[in-house]
Formats: sequence, structure tokens, C-alpha cells
Amino acid sequence: MKELVEYIAKSIVNAPDQVVVTEEQNEQGITLKLQVADEDKGRVIGKQGRIAEAMRTLVRVKAAKAGTKATVEIV
Repeated sequence: MKELVEYIAKSIVNAPDQVVVTEEQNEQGITLKLQVADEDKGRVIGKQGRIAEAMRTLVRVKAAKAGTKATVEIV
């Protein structure tokens, strides 16, 4: 799942070398924290949060197939 978020983010941003995805395991499941350059945050979030919500949906579906839960945070 980490690779999926990283691939999507690097495809969208202007500075793909500054994309960092960290994965944390907790009792609720997996939390993926996406870090991008400040000027690219708007690109990753998208108009009205549509791109961010689409990424979260894809990650949730992939996690459900793996039998766990996952969330994406943009920091």
C-alpha cells in the first residue's frame, strides 16, 4: 500500500524527489503518512479534496482485500 500511495503522489507533484511515505502499524490497522513539498500539497489534496479522497478509497479497498484497515494522512 505504501508503494501505491508513493506512486500516485510522485505522478502528481512537481517535486517527486520530496515525496516521503511512512507506514505505521497500530491497533486500528495501518496509517500511511504522506509528506510532500509545501507547494505540492494543493496538488495532492486536489479541488475540494477529491484527489486525496480517491487515494484514501484506493488504499481502503486494497487494505480490505488484505484483511486489514488503512488510513492515509497528508502531513
